[in-house]
Amino acid sequence: MTIRVLLVDDEPLVRGGLRAILEAEDDLTVVAEAGDGAEALTQAKLAPPDVVLMDVRMPHVDGIAATRLLAELDPAPRVVVVTTFENDDYVYDALVAGAQGFLLKREAPDQVVHAVRTVHRSESLLFPAAVRALVSGRARGRTTTTDPTARLTEREQEVLRLVAAGMSNAEVAGQLFLGVETVKSHVRSILTKLGVRDRVQAVIVAYESGFVSPTDH
Repeated sequence: MTIRVLLVDDEPLVRGGLRAILEAEDDLTVVAEAGDGAEALTQAKLAPPDVVLMDVRMPHVDGIAATRLLAELDPAPRVVVVTTFENDDYVYDALVAGAQGFLLKREAPDQVVHAVRTVHRSESLLFPAAVRALVSGRARGRTTTTDPTARLTEREQEVLRLVAAGMSNAEVAGQLFLGVETVKSHVRSILTKLGVRDRVQAVIVAYESGFVSPTDH
C-alpha cells in the first residue's frame, strides 16, 4: 500500500526537502503541496491524502484552523504538525483540533518517514514521550469539571491508562494478557464513549479530566 501525503508549509524550500525525503521511500508518495491552510483544504479535496504534514504558523489560514477543517472531511486525513518548538501552545491547540502528533523540523529524515508511517497505522502514539510531556503540561490549566472517563468499564480504564503511557495496541495486549483484536475493540469503545476521533484526543481527555496525571508515568 502506498501512503499518500500532502505537504503544507509556506516555505517552498521546506516542502521541497520533505518531498525529497518522502519520495525516496517506495511506500510513500507526495500527492500535493500547499502554502497555507486554505490551499491545504482545496488540495485535500482534489487529491485526498492519507497523511498531512502541516506547518503550524502560516499566513492567512494557520495550521490549527486547517487541521480543524481537515478533520471535518470524510474520510479525514491524519495530520502531523511540523514545528520548530515542541513546547508550544500552538502545537497543543493543533492536537486539540485533531492532529495525531507533532514532528520537529530538525528531526532526521528517518524520523520524518517514521512519523508518516506511525500515524497512518494509528495503533500507537507518535513520539509518545514528547506528546505526554506537552499534553500533561498544557492540560493542567484546562481541566474539565466532569470526568468523561467515568463511563468507561474497568478494563477500558486500564487500556486508556496504558494508551496514555504511550503503549501501542500490541504492547497493551502484552501487558494485560489480551489479544490484539480485543485491545483494538476496547480502544474503539473508549473513543466512542469519550466522543473523540483518535488516541491523541483520548489522551488529552484523560489528562484534562484528571484521570491520569504527569506523576502516573
